[in-house]
Amino acid sequence: MVEVVAALIWQDNKFLICQRPAHKARGLLWEFVGGKVEKGESKQQALIRECREELGVQISVGEVFMEVVHEYPDICVRLTLFNAVIKQGVLQKLEHNDIKWISPSQIGLYDFCPADEEILQRIIATYGGSN
Repeated sequence: MVEVVAALIWQDNKFLICQRPAHKARGLLWEFVGGKVEKGESKQQALIRECREELGVQISVGEVFMEVVHEYPDICVRLTLFNAVIKQGVLQKLEHNDIKWISPSQIGLYDFCPADEEILQRIIATYGGSN
């Protein structure tokens, strides 16, 4: 099983989503910023590194929002989603096809990676889907 981390970053009642590059597995699907935990890294260290590499920002990692296990045809992942805040920097598309801030009510407008579905349902249940 592959350990994967991601960030739930809020700004003005909207959260950040990123569109995967077309050439990668699950290309052009939307996801939370993050990636694989490398050997010797804590989950928090991995998330800080991924946000720097993918978005060019420094984040502060908070509590775990949710953890899910998902089995894709090619890989099984344990995804830990942390609450996080951008401390420094301006968002850049260093790896993703696109990045957007969306409200919980807009979740249905985007095609997300299957591993994120349970998380998205919890975001709607926690923060409402009508704002």
